Amino acid sequence: MIDSDRSRPFHEHVRLIATGHVLKDPGVLDNIAAHQDQLAMGALLVLVMGLALAMVPLMMFPILERQSETLALGYVGFRGALGAVAHVLVAVCWLLLVAEGHEYAHAGAAAASQFQGLGTVLLKADDLITPILNIVFSLGAPMLYELLHRTRLTPPWMSGWGFIAAVMCLAVGVLAMFDTSLEVLLLPMAVQEMVMAVWLIARGFDPASVASLSGRQPVAG
Repeated sequence: MIDSDRSRPFHEHVRLIATGHVLKDPGVLDNIAAHQDQLAMGALLVLVMGLALAMVPLMMFPILERQSETLALGYVGFRGALGAVAHVLVAVCWLLLVAEGHEYAHAGAAAASQFQGLGTVLLKADDLITPILNIVFSLGAPMLYELLHRTRLTPPWMSGWGFIAAVMCLAVGVLAMFDTSLEVLLLPMAVQEMVMAVWLIARGFDPASVASLSGRQPVAG
């Protein structure tokens, strides 16, 4: 049987709330065959989450480009486009597992072993996307924090906190590719993102407010 009892970063546990333990218990193909609709719904939720997260950089771009179009484009690219692609790939892996679970359920015991290899590959692909997503996220994060510092939408200490947390997030992603798990290092980023979100919601996203807060003309590059 495929053993899917794997160590996952913090945000992976959040995503798997939608699927319960379908992808975590031993004998994962049996779980998928018995809970195909639940996994399909989880894939849909992951897709919606990825697309929603991709919209955040696009909505902030008109504000952030006033300070640096280059950094704003980098933020959209890493945190928007590449982040969305990673979430789409996760959803595709899960939907392929749903299809495999369906075939597995109708194959019978004699042919069941033929599905183990493909299931292992799909689960491994799901695992590999996670560190890649952490790396992409951590490369885009410093661009955002620099822009927020320039616009004065957040205080300097929050941007500094974000820079440090991004480095830790990058380390988690790189080390995970070598089967080393340090997921506790993701906690500073998780807390910082929530604090920053509350702060930005309280201050608003009006470009006129950003211009008055910056107190200077936009700079290029």
